[in-house]
Amino acid sequence: MTAWSGGFFPAPPEGAAYGLGWDIAGVVDAVGLGSPWTPGQTVIAFSNGLPLGLNRGQAEYVVVASHAIAEAPAGVEPAHAATIPLNGLTAAQSVELLGIQAGQTVLITGAEGAVGGYAVQLAKRRGAVVIASDLSPDGEFATKVAGADVYVPASQPLTEAVRKVCPEGVDAVLDTARLGQALIGAVADGGRFVTTRIDALPQVERGIRVLLTQVGPDAAMLTTLSDLAAAGDLALRVAETYPLQEAARAYAHMTRGGFQGRIVLTMD
Repeated sequence: MTAWSGGFFPAPPEGAAYGLGWDIAGVVDAVGLGSPWTPGQTVIAFSNGLPLGLNRGQAEYVVVASHAIAEAPAGVEPAHAATIPLNGLTAAQSVELLGIQAGQTVLITGAEGAVGGYAVQLAKRRGAVVIASDLSPDGEFATKVAGADVYVPASQPLTEAVRKVCPEGVDAVLDTARLGQALIGAVADGGRFVTTRIDALPQVERGIRVLLTQVGPDAAMLTTLSDLAAAGDLALRVAETYPLQEAARAYAHMTRGGFQGRIVLTMD
């Protein structure tokens, strides 16, 4: 599921309607000319919702471009497969921007969340030393499931805690928790700082390269994520499922917070 900050959109133009939902798991019903897909295939897809409000994932039928589709992970329930596209691509594209190599250190905030949890797993696959941080006191998912090497609760002064582990600073930061400027001090001179939110871009200093993840469709990357999930190498989390007709209840649940994993709408 996806919601705008605070759950509100500006009013749509007269005669228009918003669509919601970036994530899709389902079966191909029909294809256009030249499409490599065939009816009956099970797929996952990224419903590119830009410009604002043109998402269409939360519906019985959705039209998406071929380059936004990948085969669904074999042996994975559709509800779990549906958690991959938006957050998986955001995490994968963010890790690409980090430019980390084996043995380098990266701090990932929001590491118990949907994007951060995937990012920890993908950074570890690159051989990075991962310092994870989030609101939970123990970081059980980030360390025991996602594989982070060190966990620092967000209740601690984060920059100081990271500098205790890496006195010269980490090679890169992936900030999914909107901490922004408060974290720039954790990065080594000449390192990288990647954020998933444009409203959390820190000021550039000490030769640090600041980058913004702008997630977009990528069939090859989505296929890789699907393959990892099928092999059991990507942990997928579903907090709760709701039938599509109960979408309002699902959004109310989401705004309450306090859960791990994604809330998924189903067509059962």
